[in-house]
Amino acid sequence: MFEISLLDRADLDEAYEIELSTNPTPWSYENFTSSFKVGHHGLVCKENNLIIGFLIFSPIKPEAHLLSIAVKETHERRGIGSLLISSMNKQCKAMGITQVFLEVRAGNDKAISFYEGHNFLKDAIREKYYSGDVPEDALLMSLSF
Repeated sequence: MFEISLLDRADLDEAYEIELSTNPTPWSYENFTSSFKVGHHGLVCKENNLIIGFLIFSPIKPEAHLLSIAVKETHERRGIGSLLISSMNKQCKAMGITQVFLEVRAGNDKAISFYEGHNFLKDAIREKYYSGDVPEDALLMSLSF
């Protein structure tokens, strides 16, 4: 059974391992831990006390920004990402947040489909948002409650 809980300082190393294995341009460890220090909110999904997914968002009323979500590749397509999004949405509503924004790689059809399945709408393109050898555009998406 999956368990959703708040991201705790003790979870950072384990969550960061998922970040490294799933993100083509992962955050640095310093960025990852400083996100926790500056007050971003985080959730983890655990199975048998092991982290199998995480989500980090920044609430700035009346909006929130979904900064990162990742699930271990061995646990994909089991509803973990949906549990994390649903839990974030409940927290946002409880905080009086009315919109959630995110950026996703414009070529990441799997992630775009996932977000659309959770009622996020395509809003705009931000050109060359993602750095790397070949910079990628970001699709901006939003969800209103």
